[in-house]
Amino acid sequence: MKSFFDKLTGTAGREDETEDFVSLSIDDENQQSESSSWEESDGELSVDVYDDKDRIIVKTMVAGVRPEDLDISITRDMVTIKGTRLEEQEITKDNYYHQELYWGSFSRTIMLPAEIDIEESNATEKYGLLILTLPKIDKERRTQLRVKN
Repeated sequence: MKSFFDKLTGTAGREDETEDFVSLSIDDENQQSESSSWEESDGELSVDVYDDKDRIIVKTMVAGVRPEDLDISITRDMVTIKGTRLEEQEITKDNYYHQELYWGSFSRTIMLPAEIDIEESNATEKYGLLILTLPKIDKERRTQLRVKN
């Protein structure tokens, strides 16, 4: 039986051809359904999320996206970043030699490791780097209430 790499590249000999044909047919059907759903769905952003003592910082590259094309929604425990990167020129697929840049809509939802203060959160963008600064809620913070009479 061929290895996955051999099936992928088609480099191995044709022994056990019948068995390979059946498994390749099933794999081809799965790839077609996955690729068609991929084209219809949003791209996913790569993100860095880290803790900065009193804040959670989220960084992602949004180069080529206008700020008005970004939609950032936050709750106390989740951040969702959505947007659209539009290609300025219409170039047919036949004219490309190689294409890796993602054009179209994208989204990413991140479950946060701690609750954040929504009102004090902010987003900045500089040179294509989007930085979300999300202050954590201090659950240990206490204050004394005075009873009014």
